[in-house]
Amino acid sequence: MIDISVEKVALLLIIAVLVLGPTKLPEYARKLGRLIRELRRMASGAQEKLRQELGPEFEDIDWRKMDPRQYDPRRIIREALLEDEPLPEPVVPAPVQPPARPVVRLAAGQKAPFDDEST
Repeated sequence: MIDISVEKVALLLIIAVLVLGPTKLPEYARKLGRLIRELRRMASGAQEKLRQELGPEFEDIDWRKMDPRQYDPRRIIREALLEDEPLPEPVVPAPVQPPARPVVRLAAGQKAPFDDEST
């Protein structure tokens, strides 16, 4: 909800004492208390009215599942794509091999061919 630290509340109280003065401060504090009580009463009334309007079939719904902050678009798309049917296996063509050169046997004492530029 509202993230106010103790230091901020103390600073607001000091400013209120300086602006309103010690004579009007109790009156405004009572008004603020009444306003907070009224807001709480209205919020609880709205919750009760909503429960009555929705009826008993909506009492056991987990509303945290409906929180849009929990959704990951990548996961949703992945599940939607895999939901209907599994993806077909990709067809990988057989590698094309160049024709083999004929094997040439060396004569006894003949040196093997050597390429000076390749190493």
